[in-house]
Amino acid sequence: MRCKNCKQTFEKIHFNQKYCLNEDCRKVWIETEKAKQWKKEKAKKKVDLMTIQDYIKIAQQVVNKYIRERDKGQLCISCQKKPLKENAGHYFNANNHWAVRFDERNIHLQCEHCNTYLSGNLIEYRENLIKKIGITEFEDLSKIAKQTRKFTKEELKEIIDLYKFKIKSLLKSN
Repeated sequence: MRCKNCKQTFEKIHFNQKYCLNEDCRKVWIETEKAKQWKKEKAKKKVDLMTIQDYIKIAQQVVNKYIRERDKGQLCISCQKKPLKENAGHYFNANNHWAVRFDERNIHLQCEHCNTYLSGNLIEYRENLIKKIGITEFEDLSKIAKQTRKFTKEELKEIIDLYKFKIKSLLKSN
């Protein structure tokens, strides 16, 4: 076996040994192990320091990715044109209607023009949303949207895991 540092041949003492027992090589080995440990510790600390807002941002990204995958190939819910750039558009604004922020009935494929430049193009969105999910579901969604909702870190972690799983399932089936 060749030493990872000095490239000289040496006899292994441990099955996973990558460095010879030369003084310089041992120092390099110790430093690389310390660096690995610090990297693991830093990643754990970073997760521990995450706020609810950090988790909301991640959850929203994962849910939006799922919606874009789910509705891939469909027309924009508002203008009924093939989107040049696909967005996941909310009928009830995600920042003001927390109870339906991650509700799949509230989020549909939308072109960037309608979503960003026309602020959701909500008149057409509403008409086509009712056609898509039905008036009963729309009224139910409207009722839920008026409710106040706060998420915990655990709920957000579950949402993230659920939608990551849904994305994998969608990609496997396609």
